[in-house]
Amino acid sequence: QVQLVESGGGLVQTGGSLMLSCAASGRTNSGYTMAWFRQAPGKEREFVAGIRWFDGGTYYADSVTGRFTISRDNAKNTLYLQMNSLSLEDTAVYHCAARKGVVVRSSSSYDSWGQGTQVTVSS
Repeated sequence: QVQLVESGGGLVQTGGSLMLSCAASGRTNSGYTMAWFRQAPGKEREFVAGIRWFDGGTYYADSVTGRFTISRDNAKNTLYLQMNSLSLEDTAVYHCAARKGVVVRSSSSYDSWGQGTQVTVSS
């Protein structure tokens, strides 16, 4: 099991930037795919971005492509999400997640989750 703790959320104006971090502990040996999901009020949790463990290949939701960048520092066991050009629609609780194997976009396929960090974008 992997323990995950997110940080870096907050309040930002439209067009602004934030960087989220997710510190991993526990069985963080290689083989864990990491991803960011988000959940807005009244909506289902949705895939935002994922990163492969073996080569750092990345995947993004269409809604964030070109604005968000996912990265990981394996030496520090930390996952990041750089978010630029934020819009009102990006307001949500952002969760990091981990699973063994390839990146998938279904939240039910991830077995380790952080508690989430709130991102609020205001006009």
